[in-house]
Amino acid sequence: MRAPLVVGVDAGATSTRCVVATLDGEVLGRGRAAGANRNSSGGRPAQALEQALRQALNGIDPAAVASGVVGAAGAAAAGRADAREAAEEAWRAAGAAGTLHSVTDLEVAFAAGTPDRDGLLLLCGTGAAAVAFRDGTPYRRCDGYGWLLGDEGSAVWQGRQALRAVLRALDGRGPATRLTGPVTVALGADAAADPEEHAQALIRVAYRQPPAALGLLAPLVGRAALDDDAVACEVVYEAAGHLLHALDTAAGAPGERARPVVLAGSVLLTEGPVANLVREGVRLRFRVEPAEARDGAAGAAALAIAALTGAPVAPAVHTRLTAPGNDFVNI
Repeated sequence: MRAPLVVGVDAGATSTRCVVATLDGEVLGRGRAAGANRNSSGGRPAQALEQALRQALNGIDPAAVASGVVGAAGAAAAGRADAREAAEEAWRAAGAAGTLHSVTDLEVAFAAGTPDRDGLLLLCGTGAAAVAFRDGTPYRRCDGYGWLLGDEGSAVWQGRQALRAVLRALDGRGPATRLTGPVTVALGADAAADPEEHAQALIRVAYRQPPAALGLLAPLVGRAALDDDAVACEVVYEAAGHLLHALDTAAGAPGERARPVVLAGSVLLTEGPVANLVREGVRLRFRVEPAEARDGAAGAAALAIAALTGAPVAPAVHTRLTAPGNDFVNI
């Protein structure tokens, strides 16, 4: 009898990652594609999902798949129907069998960081959100409202703040900043001698890109802060403050605070000023060393195993699924 397989997909705003695994946590295939967030990635989410699925299933019989979980950014209540539709379309196109479950990227991130069912998640990549989990289900959530209405402290938020600071420096409303040159180069804009022309060049380029692209400016903020640029330092401290405030709010009163605390997303999993400030804040507030969710696709696969077996994934299986060396850090 053919052993059943599971599929886990982490469909982020910047990239989509897929894992095919056995029930004991052995990873058999991996795939990746462009972002699949309808709100900020551009393109067709189903197309990116299908590409990642096909790549991961290359050389594997899709009929052996017994369970799959797709965790998608933007798949909360406001976007659940669209996310489910895209996932089902891609699932059928890739020829995968079994039962498909759609959840948010927050659920797969928490599952990637710990086999525990209760705890806290702080995610900061393209977007940002803090969530308290009880029995594997989010029960208190802060932010995660997308680039236009929230995601405070996220990579996109930092990139937007950096670009705003550069524009303010160019038109005289704000102080000069070392961010001006790197931001101009990163956006591929012309650095005109006239400040007004320079500002207009930045605006033209910025508005032609999907919102998620502004997240690529976030590392520039960290570098400028390390060089003691006052403007960048202000953005860094404000970003960390927003993230820790969201985590505190999700945790509730000190007596209600759950453990462990899982950190997810490129901003928190890549060495830098914001990550350092947040980690220090977590240690002070919760007296724990934060866990890391480096492979959301593996977290989705863990959820797929639990859905198929009807029991939480065993710690040993979780460790095998999320073993270092196979990790994906999703922006």
